[in-house]
Amino acid sequence: MGKRLTQIATRTGDDGTTGLGDNTRVPKHSLRVHAMGEVDELNSHIGLLLCEELPPDLRPLLVEIQHQLFNLGGELSIPGFELLQAQAVLALDEALAAHNEPLPRLQEFILPGGNRAASQAHICRTVARRAERAVVALGATEALRDTPRHYLNRLSDLMFVLARVLNRMHGGDDVYWKSEKLRRSQHE
Repeated sequence: MGKRLTQIATRTGDDGTTGLGDNTRVPKHSLRVHAMGEVDELNSHIGLLLCEELPPDLRPLLVEIQHQLFNLGGELSIPGFELLQAQAVLALDEALAAHNEPLPRLQEFILPGGNRAASQAHICRTVARRAERAVVALGATEALRDTPRHYLNRLSDLMFVLARVLNRMHGGDDVYWKSEKLRRSQHE
């Protein structure tokens, strides 16, 4: 791909529209632009997570996810275009299984917290869910393939598991929710 960005401040969006990858212009409040923005924000949060100390095997996984999210954004920016491949969803499934297998089974709900890297992974998880909802909303009004929705769904699950992995990185643990109902049942 050649150099596409030659000018950043074009002022073409001053009228409240933005250009899609197929050169059509749409309102900035359109569902498509909203979904693209959510995916872009998710990618930015993963970039922030990459600034943290991580186990060596997580860094290449997260970088690959960033590339796939860029593919997803590209697909969203060109109606009818297919860029994100089903293999990307399978790669998330494999990573999810590999990282979840050694973790202890959850007995309680956990709070989004722990160390800073785990907390950032939880932010990535929630932004992935928001991006998924935006893609679902777009798919309710325009034809979309299933792959983008599946990718975001799996990615949110993976980020939950990675938060748990990151909380254990230096001997830590998850932050468990202190359910009042559970507490009462344990004292009865």
